[in-house]
Amino acid sequence: MSARTRPPLRVALSLALGAAEVRLRLRFPRLMWALTRTPAENGAPFDELVRLESDPAYRALFFAELDASLDDRFATRTAVVEEIEAAADRLRALIACGDDERAA
Repeated sequence: MSARTRPPLRVALSLALGAAEVRLRLRFPRLMWALTRTPAENGAPFDELVRLESDPAYRALFFAELDASLDDRFATRTAVVEEIEAAADRLRALIACGDDERAA
């Protein structure tokens, strides 16, 4: 192969490593399965729901935290809306001043 048609070193190494991985997976499937990362298994999906329904103290705590986070979220949204309205009022004032200067 000439220097012009040879792929860059990084590409060649990537291709070689990919081919080696395929050969290893075919030759040693159990070893490759053991070396491959697997996602952690989740617990039962309804454990917290069962606890909410069966434990009144946990339910009260859960709903209190939920109400507090909803109130916090609403307060944050209200503050953001007020900031946007204040910025819009400042822009309107700037535009009104600019129109007065142009008219004069």
